[in-house]
Amino acid sequence: MAPHHHAYVWIGHGDLLVKPGDAQRRPGHPEFPSTHVMPLESADWLLKAPALIEATFTEAGEAADWYTGQLAWHSDTLSGTYAPVADPIEVVRRLAAREDIVGGWWLTGGRFLSLGLIACSPHRVRREYICPGP
Repeated sequence: MAPHHHAYVWIGHGDLLVKPGDAQRRPGHPEFPSTHVMPLESADWLLKAPALIEATFTEAGEAADWYTGQLAWHSDTLSGTYAPVADPIEVVRRLAAREDIVGGWWLTGGRFLSLGLIACSPHRVRREYICPGP
């Protein structure tokens, strides 16, 4: 398949992101492939089950629209102030260059939102990773 980005979303309690409870965020953990919690390294999303892919994009503009739309959808639950997503033109440029776009924000109630657009076929840095889906 042509180069593309897989979209991932994780919302969960922030306690899962820090030691000692972060073991399932590491590829060597037996639950890693199936657990929805965000991995420590963004490229490691590609090692997870294909069912965790929210969407797949071949067009950088569509992927950027998804990313900014997801952040807007969750904006009412963001905790405190947050920096806006980078200039949309810059996001599209980075996606077209096959870079990952990832972000994380604290939500009310101690929850955390992770959004990721992860490059695939192959990944720019982890070229040995096999694409998990179409």
